[in-house]
Amino acid sequence: MKTRSCARRRAGRVVALAVILGLRTSGAAAASPDYEVWVIDQSDSRGLDHGGTVYLFPGEQFADGRVPGPDAAATIDLGGASAALCRERTGANPVRPHMVLFDAAGDYAVIAFVASGHVLVLDAAARAPVDCIRTTQSPTGRQAHAAFPSPDGSYILVANQNGKRLERIDSDFKQRRFTHKPEATLDLASCTTPSGRACQDPALRPDNAPICPVLVRDGDLAFVTLRGGGMLVVDPRPTPMRIVAEYDMHNVHGNGCGGLQTRGRVYLNSGGRPGPMEHLHLYGFDVYRFALEAFGRGGPTVNAPAPKVVYQVDGAHDSHGMALTGRRGRYLWVFDRHADTVEIFATADDRHVATLPLNGRLTGNAAPDISDVAPAGDLVFVALRGPTPLSGDPHNARGDTPGLGVIRVSDGGRGGELAGIVRFSNVGADGVERADPHGLRVRRLH
Repeated sequence: MKTRSCARRRAGRVVALAVILGLRTSGAAAASPDYEVWVIDQSDSRGLDHGGTVYLFPGEQFADGRVPGPDAAATIDLGGASAALCRERTGANPVRPHMVLFDAAGDYAVIAFVASGHVLVLDAAARAPVDCIRTTQSPTGRQAHAAFPSPDGSYILVANQNGKRLERIDSDFKQRRFTHKPEATLDLASCTTPSGRACQDPALRPDNAPICPVLVRDGDLAFVTLRGGGMLVVDPRPTPMRIVAEYDMHNVHGNGCGGLQTRGRVYLNSGGRPGPMEHLHLYGFDVYRFALEAFGRGGPTVNAPAPKVVYQVDGAHDSHGMALTGRRGRYLWVFDRHADTVEIFATADDRHVATLPLNGRLTGNAAPDISDVAPAGDLVFVALRGPTPLSGDPHNARGDTPGLGVIRVSDGGRGGELAGIVRFSNVGADGVERADPHGLRVRRLH
């Protein structure tokens, strides 16, 4: 992710507990201070029934083998100024901040609230809200599971999960203009694909709640994973948005959320069953690879180009977050939220090269979720879920140590070790630990 800002930001204090361990890296590969780690506790702000907390850790806190302590990060209370702006613009409070992504310059954070359907734009340096938009209410509901800014900053693509709609916000980050475009929306519950098939169909794609619209190829394509299985590949730029390829549930399984582009390929995953769907397993772990160059040739396609199945495993697994390590994305890390491991693949030939266990002396149930990599490639950061999961099925998403996991990368990217956990806590009036980290992103400062 290219960035333009060169200013270093300093952070203040945070109410958090830290596990301090002897994290060691070589001097040449020490973590750069020119970044921040943003991780969101999606539990409600203290004393409220909405909001949430963003924790911001300066990269310098991880330099020279350190794992930060309780004073390492600043916080943004999303129940404060951000909630006030959302109420002003939409008449409703933002609930359950689920995902965070940045524009290409790293100047603005885009936060999706999965429970209420809000998309919040924050000035990343000022830590201040700029705009708040809410997705469309449909007969099946309204959510904002994820919101992806395009690489050129011209739009934000939003997965209105329970609303079963793919929505677009036209954007101009420099001018701070954000315009919801209902006329661009794809109604995934009622639309028809270019082949004449129903977008949602019991035999093809039985539950078209969009999970993650993964943007690739400079934002000209979005791989839209679906809750009930199947997938739609969409050109997000036209109005309305246009389907360029469709896949059924037999070719792409349901509930995928990881997606990355490298070496002219796109890697996607599938995850555990999100409810009582007989065609899906209770657990799920698939990794697929798509050749980007094959899209856009000869018009819309059905189950083509066929994905390569890189990895499938049966039993108690739940594929979720992804990361790329090593030079030029040499290794693909896929986190298993249920088995508490990372499966590592060589992107040159898709070989499975290692399994990295996360449970051990630091945690007995890591429940790893969204992840990202430090600019120097020496550290992988991952959100670790809490004992009271507020999104996802509890059988997959429950963890013992809510917080930020710090993984030291080794062997050129094909190995690592969970070297520290910065613990978060948000205990309710009932004495129950509500902290539940999910969204995470590394923000480069220049």
